[in-house]
Amino acid sequence: MKYLLDGDPGHDDMVAFLLAAKHLDVVGITSVHGNTPLVNSTRNALRVVEMGGLTNIPVARGRARPLVNAPVYAPEIHGVSGLDGMDLPEPTTRLHELDAVDFIIEMSHQHANDLWLVPTGPLTNVAAAFIKDTTLGERISGISLMGGSLTYGNSTPAAEFNIWADPEAADVVFRSGVPIKMFGLNVTRMANATKAELAHIREIGNPVAVTVGTLLEFYRSSLENVFGLTGASLHDPLAVAVFIKPELFTMKPMHVAIELHGTLTRGMTVCDYRYVGTDEKRQAEGLDAIEHGETPNAEVAVDMDVPGFFDLLYETLALY
Repeated sequence: MKYLLDGDPGHDDMVAFLLAAKHLDVVGITSVHGNTPLVNSTRNALRVVEMGGLTNIPVARGRARPLVNAPVYAPEIHGVSGLDGMDLPEPTTRLHELDAVDFIIEMSHQHANDLWLVPTGPLTNVAAAFIKDTTLGERISGISLMGGSLTYGNSTPAAEFNIWADPEAADVVFRSGVPIKMFGLNVTRMANATKAELAHIREIGNPVAVTVGTLLEFYRSSLENVFGLTGASLHDPLAVAVFIKPELFTMKPMHVAIELHGTLTRGMTVCDYRYVGTDEKRQAEGLDAIEHGETPNAEVAVDMDVPGFFDLLYETLALY
């Protein structure tokens, strides 16, 4: 199986990219607006591949703004550069000649029925690819995304940042009909890298681990200042880790819809827990099936093995 990573790095995107590169067959990385303006997220993607010695992975520049609304950024969390906390060298690696949308479509042809998209930022690039090529969904295996929430939001009480930043794009993706794995705040906040975990990362001792630990300390401090959290929430790596160790996660089928118009709820992922489906025992006994709720269009993460995840992260960073 092949994997195409799409993100707005971003400290947690950085960890997702480094995790994927050591375990999965990554065919490319595409940048998108989100945590920081596109010029920064693109530069940061190149910085991450250079830091990890991963310049064999092509990087393509994506969309600079959402499908409809104006872009929003999060400098209070990730800093002005989108990856504050340490001065990283200016990248010298050249971008791929295609833009992100055409690159996604091209990879879907090269790896038809053998490609997962793993977006960890706003879903603009992925949605734009579905809009440009209406047959895209017939060639990809699925989408594993970080976004949304089963419970609370962070940008608003109801909405998580990646979905809130481009709800129309999220709506296109969740209505695409392709298999979706969703990792929302209700689970990703469990992947909480406190000072103890960050010290463990730095103690691994290789240059990549030391750099990652230092950058994540900036991120941890920002989240403490803004939200009062105790650690750095490693949201994005979960969308990758599910392919490496799926046993780390409890997933439940649900129907997920995106609220586009609510005054208080725009960008909310409305997750329908109610689907039960057909009870085979009742059916065998000739009784009415128990079925209600919208037919699921996604597998939604509801729990995770936190120590197991951090063990995977430590083991992976030790490989650099």
